[in-house]
Amino acid sequence: GPASSRHKLASTLKNAGIFVLGLPFALVQSGYMGLMVLVLSAWVCNHTGRRLVACLYEEELRVRHSYQDIMDACCKGLWPNWSVVGGWMINIAQVIELLMTCTLYLLVSTTLLCDSLSAVAPPRSACSLMSLMFLLPCLLLTDLRPVSMLSLLCSLAHILISLLVILYCLSCASNWSWSFLSLSVDPEDFIVSVGVIIFSYTSQIFLPALEGSMENRRQFDTMLGWTHGVACIMKTTFSLLAVLTWGPETSEVITDNLPPNLRPVVNLCLLAKALLSYPLPFYSAAEILQTCFQGVSCPTLMVRGALLLSSYLLSLLVPRFSLLMGLTGSVTGAAMTLILPCLFHLKLRWGRLTVQDRLIDMSILSLGVVCSVAGVVCSVKRMLGDL
Repeated sequence: GPASSRHKLASTLKNAGIFVLGLPFALVQSGYMGLMVLVLSAWVCNHTGRRLVACLYEEELRVRHSYQDIMDACCKGLWPNWSVVGGWMINIAQVIELLMTCTLYLLVSTTLLCDSLSAVAPPRSACSLMSLMFLLPCLLLTDLRPVSMLSLLCSLAHILISLLVILYCLSCASNWSWSFLSLSVDPEDFIVSVGVIIFSYTSQIFLPALEGSMENRRQFDTMLGWTHGVACIMKTTFSLLAVLTWGPETSEVITDNLPPNLRPVVNLCLLAKALLSYPLPFYSAAEILQTCFQGVSCPTLMVRGALLLSSYLLSLLVPRFSLLMGLTGSVTGAAMTLILPCLFHLKLRWGRLTVQDRLIDMSILSLGVVCSVAGVVCSVKRMLGDL
């Protein structure tokens, strides 16, 4: 169905999307430890994804169908109406993550537009407003099918651009230096980078719908493992080659490092990709909000207008791509990807888990809490320092 297709597409975009462009900068900030986090995050997100989907089943029967259903099952019997509160929490978390994704697309569009128009040097606020103008048709979205097709084509284009960057890096192999990676890094830089890396892997929100749409659900674990394995190889290779090539000069959006004869073409392609990718998370967030406000007299156009304006204002308030990625990863990324799946799994399947399974889940849950709190503190601190 359309909802299932939307979740597949959103998950694809997150794994192969434009946010990979921020990983080299995160790796510069985190050094060799960042390489370990890139690999470890892939394993952890694969593990929590399997655990989350396992919570959909009871005695091999699929009795739940969404992240919210799992939350409802965990909240039953705690307090009166607690399941309603839990449902609202999940919806709010999803809207925040989708809104942040929209903001990041708008932020990237603004950066690329500024770079493309550098000859006339327009102010950043003007470029941001221009990007917003391009996105106004999103207010009239009624059918996502053509947008979905464009989004998939954008993902393919992004893979080609990534390969182009990798080939350029390989052509500079004679100048590579491993000294660009360090064992000693600034703790705040490292914590923000962890949030960036976690955000690049987050797809748990979409997994229940994705698994439900599969013809052979028994192949889900295999599919998830291969997806995270390939994503890990691609992200690690892309980030490492970029850091070896540009070192401390690595930009927050890696395409800014390309030579002048190559950068304009790549940036224009990425600008189109970012603008065309925006409608997908925007539409998903608007749908969730409209579902939440059912029964309330709230025009659809008003909800979408508020969503578009919110992403625009956020992009003005937080002009640094890496900090917004880090904050999003620390807030919704850590909660939805690390903390809640393990918490749900322990709550619903405690009696059927081995001691080892319980220890793994509790370790990831604890790690998620630490990463979330530390990431939020460091990201907000950096943002306030930039104001």
